[in-house]
Amino acid sequence: MPARILIAEDDHKQADLVRRFLEHEGHATTVVHDGRSAIEETRRRRPDLLVLDLMLPAVDGLDVCRVLRTEQDIPIIMLTARAGEDDLLLGLALGADDYVTKPYSPRELAARVRTVLRRAARTTPSEPGPYRVGGLVIDPERHQVHVGGRPVETTPAEFKLLACLAAAPGRAFTRPLLLEQVSAGRDATGRTIDVHVMNLRRKIEEVPTRPRYLLTVYGVGYKLAEPGEGSADGDAP
Repeated sequence: MPARILIAEDDHKQADLVRRFLEHEGHATTVVHDGRSAIEETRRRRPDLLVLDLMLPAVDGLDVCRVLRTEQDIPIIMLTARAGEDDLLLGLALGADDYVTKPYSPRELAARVRTVLRRAARTTPSEPGPYRVGGLVIDPERHQVHVGGRPVETTPAEFKLLACLAAAPGRAFTRPLLLEQVSAGRDATGRTIDVHVMNLRRKIEEVPTRPRYLLTVYGVGYKLAEPGEGSADGDAP
């Protein structure tokens, strides 16, 4: 699907390579080389996706992501030479939809772009839900969950968590981000999310220790399986 993509990359050669590859895929691109310009161009052009380098001058990529997430829900793919888990977690917690570590091939990035754009198109309907993943159906409007046609009773916090995950199947959510979504109390911790996940798996999974829907993303948090994606990660939260 052709899209309007903003590329924020301070390495001019790398930015040009990415631009040419994405334009070959049929996308319209704009390139900026610092964080302040990334914020201004996003506000001005409202692109369909932002490819965002982490190490930008003026304003770094994390702060760009932090600012834009308060204003709009543009999909963001972060690029970085940092491979540490802390950077990955922080980027995802700030709302990045995907994270590509340098060095990478333009072909790999183009594939990630296609995936994120498909996900964004699928998760921004005119009316919220119902969301379907295999036999699992989450209906935010009616506040209902069904598995294989069978109604499932959930607590308000469990439903909020499941609806958050269902709005972006395949996206990895960190525990802190999920805590914000379920409006947990001041003393809540990541373990609170683990307990909700454990309880939900007992309700929606045929074999809770081998989940098909509610999957663990090791070192990050949790995600809901995408349609057609089955898993048996075989672990408790």
